[in-house]
Amino acid sequence: MTSFFKTALLASTLIFATSCQTTMGTATKADYPDNKYGLTDTVERIQAMALNGSYGYDITESLTTEIGQRLAGSPEEAKAREWAVEKFKAVGLENVRIEEFVVKGWERGLETAEIVSPFPQNLEITALGGSVATPTSGITADIAYFPTFDDLKNAPAGGLEGKIVFISGRMEKAHDGAGYGPANRKRQMGATEAGKRGALAVVIRSVGTDSHRFPHTGQMRYAEDVKPIPIGALSAPDADQLERILKRGETIRLKLTMTPRSTGDLISGNVVGDIIGSEKPEEIILIGGHLDSWDLGTGAVDDAAGVGITLGAAQILLEAGLKPKRTIRVVAFGSEEVGLVGAFAYADKHKDNLKNHVLASESDFGAGKVYALRTSVQGPARAELENIQKALSHLGVEMEDGQTSGGPDIIPLYRSGVPAIRLQQDGFDYFDLHHTHDDTFDKIEPEAMAQNVAAWVTMIWMASEADVDYRDPSESSDDN
Repeated sequence: MTSFFKTALLASTLIFATSCQTTMGTATKADYPDNKYGLTDTVERIQAMALNGSYGYDITESLTTEIGQRLAGSPEEAKAREWAVEKFKAVGLENVRIEEFVVKGWERGLETAEIVSPFPQNLEITALGGSVATPTSGITADIAYFPTFDDLKNAPAGGLEGKIVFISGRMEKAHDGAGYGPANRKRQMGATEAGKRGALAVVIRSVGTDSHRFPHTGQMRYAEDVKPIPIGALSAPDADQLERILKRGETIRLKLTMTPRSTGDLISGNVVGDIIGSEKPEEIILIGGHLDSWDLGTGAVDDAAGVGITLGAAQILLEAGLKPKRTIRVVAFGSEEVGLVGAFAYADKHKDNLKNHVLASESDFGAGKVYALRTSVQGPARAELENIQKALSHLGVEMEDGQTSGGPDIIPLYRSGVPAIRLQQDGFDYFDLHHTHDDTFDKIEPEAMAQNVAAWVTMIWMASEADVDYRDPSESSDDN
């Protein structure tokens, strides 16, 4: 990074911090005279380091530039693990290691789609992760249109023989990404439901919220008792094009060619490193993001940003010379995109020690500003989490009740009883980029990244210092 850019970045982060204090109200220690975890000198210092620095931004730039795409099980993901080991050691983490596991490999090949009739033209399509291939000569057939996944699921058995199913259905934008789950059912189960009814293949409107001509990939599933059929995602404008033709009363004949292939069992892994606790080293606060990405963009918002944010927060504690009471563990999870494989591998490997994992959270929703601390914890621990939120209030972070798994890779830990919280990011535009060629580093905003790192370093420091048991009996195991 050039000295000029560093100067410009420093100036912008200072303006950002000042803007936050002006528009949100400046919190000071005097605002919380009875709160021993208010804006103490230590909290003020580490927040200033985050807001005036480029910790997470630099780490994210390094991963996306030096490694690029990082498909699960690929040589590039292996290079990313080596990169992570070097970065973890460079910032000062201890016990840095790779915990390997096996993942089912898959790679895409040729992928094309075209309208044969009535209005011949090319379409933008991408195979969904795990999809089987079409014949090398492709599949040409009339489409059977279903406006939503529920329309397909409620359709009679049979009746789609010789057809290519087209499932539309638009995803709704939301700051917390609430529209993703409902929209994602067609991606996950569309091939199974169409296959049950005799279809040859499936194309879906991409699970995304943009209007760009970039299709969104993502993992799909096959049911064991249904013959697998190919499935791909069309860009939103191309899905619109099909719908406009259908509204004219036309029958659309489509040619689809996709040649992905399974590559067998491959090695993946999680990269793990610790800041050893000074008083309760056996108690672990786990944070992290996932290291892998899809093979279209460079996985900047999904999820190099999460790795950068959480590792950057740990780096600040170490550079500040702070010794947290509890161990802070940073994990760069492998193979998240293909089914949380690294997350389940971590939970299995550490199953005998999960009782000592006192809190867990993941950053895996881009790099938009944190706007809430979400938790369902009640009792004594709740008050301490409220103290953390108060220390973040001048950054625009509110308290938010609600179930949270802590992030996708935390789900297996949460289901095993590990308490989880989440720093909710503004993801209103996240699904414009998610799983597309457009997920690249230029989409990361330095000011928003700095705010994230400030929130995370505050959270892990204060959570480590609080003398409470986060395993409150009221904590649910719902993974929503």
